[in-house]
Amino acid sequence: MRSTKLTATLAAAAALLAVAPAGAVARVIPLPKHPAKAGPTGCVVSEFAEPRLVTSGETVLVFGALSCGGSPVSGQTVTVYERSVGVPGFKVVGTPKTGVGGSYSFTSTPIVTDSLFYVRAMGARSANRTVRVAPQVTLGGPPDGADLLTGPANVVTFTGAVSPSDTGAEVVLQREAATASEEWHTIQARTHVRADGTYTIVHKFIVPGDANLRTVVVRFGRFSVRGVSAALSYEISQAENPNLTILSSANPVNYGLPVTISGVVKGAVDKSVTLLGRTAGTPFATVAVAKTDASGNYSFMITSAQANTYYRVTSGLKSSTILFEGVKWVLTASASATTVPSGTIVTFSGKTEPGRAGHFVYLERQNALGSGFHVVDLSTVTSTGPTTGSYSIPHFVTGSGKEVYRVRIPGDPINQAAASAPIALTVTGAPVVILKPVPLAKEPH
Repeated sequence: MRSTKLTATLAAAAALLAVAPAGAVARVIPLPKHPAKAGPTGCVVSEFAEPRLVTSGETVLVFGALSCGGSPVSGQTVTVYERSVGVPGFKVVGTPKTGVGGSYSFTSTPIVTDSLFYVRAMGARSANRTVRVAPQVTLGGPPDGADLLTGPANVVTFTGAVSPSDTGAEVVLQREAATASEEWHTIQARTHVRADGTYTIVHKFIVPGDANLRTVVVRFGRFSVRGVSAALSYEISQAENPNLTILSSANPVNYGLPVTISGVVKGAVDKSVTLLGRTAGTPFATVAVAKTDASGNYSFMITSAQANTYYRVTSGLKSSTILFEGVKWVLTASASATTVPSGTIVTFSGKTEPGRAGHFVYLERQNALGSGFHVVDLSTVTSTGPTTGSYSIPHFVTGSGKEVYRVRIPGDPINQAAASAPIALTVTGAPVVILKPVPLAKEPH
C-alpha cells in the first residue's frame, strides 16, 4: 500500500518548529541558497509541491521562498503555474504573496491526473515539480469482518469503482500472505474496468482461515501509478456438516471477550462431544469435553478469546467441518489536533490490544471523490517499555476544508483487522513563517 512520507526538507523543517514562539503557527521553509541560476533581476525563487504522490481528488500544497541578492523579499506576488500531463500548455492557478522571510504557500484545487507545477516571481523561475496521481479505487462485497464459506456453492461477488474511470485497465483481486508483512499475491483471474468506471470480480474460496483482500488497478491509460483499494478482512470457514453442526456466538469477536461454540449432533442424546482447536502453525488439540442435551445440542464457553482459532467438534464417529473463529484487534485512535492550518504535521496515536510489537498500523484518508478510504501513511506498534502496544503516525496534512481519517490495523494469522472510528479534521489556510534561513545543498526532486 502506498505510504506518503515527508521529504528530507520537510522533516528538517518540522524539527525547527520547536523554536517557534508559544502559540505561534509556523512552518519553516528554507531560503533558496543553491546552485540554480538566478533570474535577470538577481532573484531566486524556490518551490516544493507536497505530497508528491496523491490519490485522485486530493489537493497539493505548493510552497517556497523568494530571495534577491541573498536576502528574503516579502510582499511580492508569486505566480503558480500548473499543467496536467497530456494537456498542452501551463496555466496560472494561483498568485500568492510572499510573507515574512520571503515565504509563500498555495493550496491547489483537487487534481485528478499527473500534474506539473512551477512558479515565477520578479523575473525568477523555479524548476518544475511533478505530482503523480493514483486513481481512487473502491472495493465492496460482504461486510468487513463477515464469516464466509468455502466451496462452489458459496461464491462471493466483489464490486468496485475506479475514479476517474480508466476504461480497460486491469483489476486484480489480491490476498495478503500469511506473514501479514505487506506481501500480497493475486488470487483471482483479471477483470477490466468498464466504461462507467465499475468492475466486478467473482471468487470461490477454497482454504479456511483469515483473509485480507484488496483490489489493484494496474497502470494503464491515464495513470502512471497503480491504484489500490482499502483492504477488507474476512473469516473463511468450511460449509456445515448437517449431521454435526458447529456455530459461533460471534465471529469475529473482539480480543479478550468471551465466545460460545455450539451446535447440534443429529440424533444424539446425552452423548459426549469433544471440542478441538488449533491456532496458526499448531496441530488440533482437545480444548474441552461436554455432553449433548435431549435435543442433541452442545455448547462450549471460551472465556477470553486471544487469537484466531480453528475449531471442530467430534462425537463418536461424527466430525464437524472446520470453523474459523476470528479474534479482532482492539484499537483506539486520536489526533493531536482537529483544526489545523494546511502544511501542519498532525500526529495520530493510540493503543492496540494485544500489544504485539512491530505490527503495521495504517493511517487512511476518506476518498475525496466518493465513499471508502485509502492508505496515506503507516507506522508500527511500539516494541518495548511502558508504551508497548501504542503507536504514533505523524502525517503532513495539506488541503482545505473537512478531511476525514481513520486508523486501521490489518489482520494476520493471529488476529483480525480492526479500524478506528472516523476522525474529522478541519484544515485551514495560514501564512507561512520562516524562523531562520536554512541553506540547501540541493533542492529535493
